Amino acid sequence: MSDNKPPGADKKIAAGICGILLGALGIHKFILGYTTQGIIMLLVSILTLGLGAWIVAIIGLIEGILYLTKSDEEFSRTYVQNKRGWF
Repeated sequence: MSDNKPPGADKKIAAGICGILLGALGIHKFILGYTTQGIIMLLVSILTLGLGAWIVAIIGLIEGILYLTKSDEEFSRTYVQNKRGWF
């Protein structure tokens, strides 16, 4: 039995859950290979002593929901093939 999932679709659930739960740390960005965006989110949370973490966490929450609501094909096309870093 062959698995016909598009490339990168296996990261969708992990990135979505991490976006929702750990969005302020940018873990979901690292899962998808977006190192620069992940570092930006992490630094905003740390350098603002947690005050900016609320904003970054909301961004992570929105992105996590977007990841989980897309089909595997749409997720792969948008975030793996086209490398869309934000929303």
